[in-house]
Amino acid sequence: MKRISRLAVDVLLYGFLIAISFYMILPFVWMLSSSLKPESEIFSIPPILFSKNMTLGAYITVIVDGNILRVLLNTFIIAAGATAARLFFCSLGGFGFAKYKFIGKGLLFGILVATLVVPFSVTLIPLFIIMSRIHWTNTFLPLIIPGAASAFGIFFMRQYISTINNELLDSARIDGASEFRIFLSIIVPIVAPGMTSLGLIFFMGAWNDFLWPLVILKKPELFTLPIAINQMIQSMIGRPVYSQQMAAAVLSIIPLLIIFLVFQRRFVEGITAGAIKG
Repeated sequence: MKRISRLAVDVLLYGFLIAISFYMILPFVWMLSSSLKPESEIFSIPPILFSKNMTLGAYITVIVDGNILRVLLNTFIIAAGATAARLFFCSLGGFGFAKYKFIGKGLLFGILVATLVVPFSVTLIPLFIIMSRIHWTNTFLPLIIPGAASAFGIFFMRQYISTINNELLDSARIDGASEFRIFLSIIVPIVAPGMTSLGLIFFMGAWNDFLWPLVILKKPELFTLPIAINQMIQSMIGRPVYSQQMAAAVLSIIPLLIIFLVFQRRFVEGITAGAIKG
């Protein structure tokens, strides 16, 4: 009897999870379907999920006229550069806060964590003035360098690295390893799952960033995906072509999906390990 009741609970639970999953994935399915449908069928009633008149015309227009491949390359360069810089400096900062003792460590870490509550809009204008003074506007550098030392990233890596046994580091020092060699040869391999998880978070944030690139980049050949899609929508006011908008959105998701699938195992390992260590 208990086995039957347990089976019924499992069936209900998995059925509920499947229903929620379907509800969450439905907008993406509709977006893909709309990008392949003629414009007249997108808002037809009753809705048509799979059209008999599917076409790649919207994708061809977006790729050829919208220069989407150049935009994808710009976005990838910025996202990859920002992610690499943030992982390097955040892991170094986390290592320092986790394994070294120095005067004012607690106060400095408290100030660092407190900056997490400061909205980016507060620092937007001062940061833009600085970037203008050093002639970095209309370049990718402001989208990579200023955010290299992320408070969230340092906090994340500090919590992760603090669980590493100090005796392991002391034995490396006895063998004559420098502090930077200890960081590269011991710390980085151990926290690699956590860095993968953090890297995916950073990459997605940089990939989808809209406000800061909109302020910094004015040349169309430097636009990132969010800006390019916004410009596309603005140019369609009065005559919106929703199939092209959906096609651009689908193309913007594909790289993120591929990267997530490639690093999915390490991402889950990093999140799980962090939860267990916490």
